[in-house]
Amino acid sequence: MVSTLIFSQKQVYWKKPRSCKGCVLLESSENVAKIQSVLRAANILKCFTAGSSLGVTEIAERVGLHKSTAFGIISTLVHCGFLQQNPETGKYSVGVELFRLGQLYDMDLRRLIRPYLDSLVSEFQETANYVIPSGANILYIEKIESPHSMRISTARGKQLPMYCTGAGKAILAYLPPQKQEELLKTIDLQPLTDRTITSRETLVRDLKQVRTRGYAVDNGEMEFGLFCVAVPVFDRDSSPCGAVSVSGPVIRMTDEIQEKISRRLTEYAADISSLLAELDPGSYDNG
Repeated sequence: MVSTLIFSQKQVYWKKPRSCKGCVLLESSENVAKIQSVLRAANILKCFTAGSSLGVTEIAERVGLHKSTAFGIISTLVHCGFLQQNPETGKYSVGVELFRLGQLYDMDLRRLIRPYLDSLVSEFQETANYVIPSGANILYIEKIESPHSMRISTARGKQLPMYCTGAGKAILAYLPPQKQEELLKTIDLQPLTDRTITSRETLVRDLKQVRTRGYAVDNGEMEFGLFCVAVPVFDRDSSPCGAVSVSGPVIRMTDEIQEKISRRLTEYAADISSLLAELDPGSYDNG
C-alpha cells in the first residue's frame, strides 16, 4: 500500500531505496524544489528507530546529504524538540516533541482497539497487539503486555517485517493477488532465525494456508522462542487494514491455547472491522 502526501497539488511517495539502511526516504514524482528542506528533514527523522542514537556523519550518509547540510537540518530539529543530543556522545535521538505528536496518532482507533486487547490479555495472560501495514512492514500502534514476568515485549511505533511475523502474514495473505505479488517482489527474505521462511514459493504456500484456516502464526520465524497468532482486520472495502494478535513464549502456546486464541481473535477482528466501517476512513487508513 502506497502512502501519499500532498503538497501544492504535488504527490510525494514513500520509497525505500537500496542505499538506505533501515530508513525510508521520500521521493517526489515531480520537481519539489520549493519543499526540498521539508523532505530532507523528514528523511532525517525517518532514520531513527526505537532506542537508536546516530551521529551526524551516519545520518548524512543514510540520507545522501553533505555533512554540513545535514548538520544544519539536525540543529534545527533539535531546536524544535524533534531531536535531542547526548552531550557526552554527541549523538542524536528522537526528542520529546516527536513523542508528543506520536501519541496523537490514530487516537480514535487506539481507543477503539484497547478494550479488545485488554480482554485478550485478561483471558489468555499473553501480550496482545494491534498493527497496521506500513509498506512491507507492520507498524505497532497499540499493545498491552502480559502480566507474566517472562513475556513478549513490543512497543508502539515499532516496525517489523511482514514476511516473518504472524500479524504481517495475516495482512499479506488477504491482500488482492496483484498487490500481494507486487509487494512480495520488494521483500528481501532474510533469515532471522532458522525457522524464517526464505523461499518466496514457500511463503506463498504459507499465505494460502493462512487464508484456509483464517489466521496466521509465527512460530519462531522472527525471534527464537516466540509464538504469535494473528487475524486480519478489514476496512469498509474488505481490504486488510490491520491485524490483531496475541504473542507469547512458545512453551506456553500449546495447540489447545492456539486454537482458543484464534477463535477469540476471529471474533474480535470481525467486531473491529465492523466498527472501522463506521469510522471516517482517515481514522485508520494508512495509505
